[in-house]
Amino acid sequence: MRSIATNSLLPLIVALLIAGSNASLPRRGSRNQSQNRTMSAGKAFKVLVTHPEVPQEGIDLLKENCEIVQVQSVPINRAELLEKIRGVDGVLWGGHEPLNAEALDAAGPQLKSISTMSAGIDYVDVPEVKRRKIPLGHTPTVLNTAVADLAVGLLIAASRRFHEGRKTIDNDKWENYHLNWLLGQDIRDSTVGFYGFGGIGQAIAKRLSGFDIDKVLYTTRRRVHKEIEEEFNAKKVDFDTLLAESDFVVIASPLTKDTQGVFNATAFNKMKQTAVLVNIARGKIVNQDDLYEALKANRIFSAGLDVTDPEPLSPKDKLLTLDNVVVLPHIGSATKRTRADMSTIAAHNVLRGLAGEPMLSPAY
Repeated sequence: MRSIATNSLLPLIVALLIAGSNASLPRRGSRNQSQNRTMSAGKAFKVLVTHPEVPQEGIDLLKENCEIVQVQSVPINRAELLEKIRGVDGVLWGGHEPLNAEALDAAGPQLKSISTMSAGIDYVDVPEVKRRKIPLGHTPTVLNTAVADLAVGLLIAASRRFHEGRKTIDNDKWENYHLNWLLGQDIRDSTVGFYGFGGIGQAIAKRLSGFDIDKVLYTTRRRVHKEIEEEFNAKKVDFDTLLAESDFVVIASPLTKDTQGVFNATAFNKMKQTAVLVNIARGKIVNQDDLYEALKANRIFSAGLDVTDPEPLSPKDKLLTLDNVVVLPHIGSATKRTRADMSTIAAHNVLRGLAGEPMLSPAY
């Protein structure tokens, strides 16, 4: 089914939280389910929050029923994290530190519930977590709105040369006496191609429909439902067709071994010279050296990036010397409301995992 939009998801979350606050959760070490006590009667579980800036909404939810331990260092000190994770029953993984066997070993065998506070989980050793049969949650969908808004902003900024235009002001080169000065690409009547067309991709397409685009092409492993195709005038195509026919190419797919580096010199050579690339997914999906060469040679028109490889990007990176690229520091979900909602869902995931119940938003 189609991903639930944020505004329809939140009432569901609230309802589940109310129901969850009255649910009975087994006490640590309890052998007799009839002797279980509710979490509100005593804080039977210990939960680690791995970042000091996790929004209070999630913290408060956990505090109702759990003893909270929180990492205080920023950037995260790995030694502090590994020390504080010892003996905990649940973890709200608030940053993008590697969640791997080292951390799981440090926690101990009693660990029974983990949730990240992110949609992407490429920093998680998922096979290792699954091998240990630990429920894992994450927070997709709720960030669709914020990321989609930013993607449209990047698309406009890159196609209409915002960065280059600002530099002309900074360098006292405002040349508005030319009629063809800083001409950009039109969104109207364009073909927008999506590499990945899940909840975020569809949210972007919904916003772009207000710009009178012509059609949507998408490349995914599976075809989306027919009604979604009809809503967005969308057609599933192979990767080469997507590259050749799209005026705008939006990367909205997870990072996997199959998607890593797929946007390389070969791909850029198949795109229109007037094409604009937007990446709001993961930096490693793009071969950044090849992108630099394509932009420098004007093989494609421009790019808008919220993600890079590596992150943080060095201020001396050659990509930043170009006029035809807009780069942001991975702020797609960075709104107060979105981060608060992410912390709430992550906390609820942890609580449900501790209760032995299905998570609201399971990663597998």
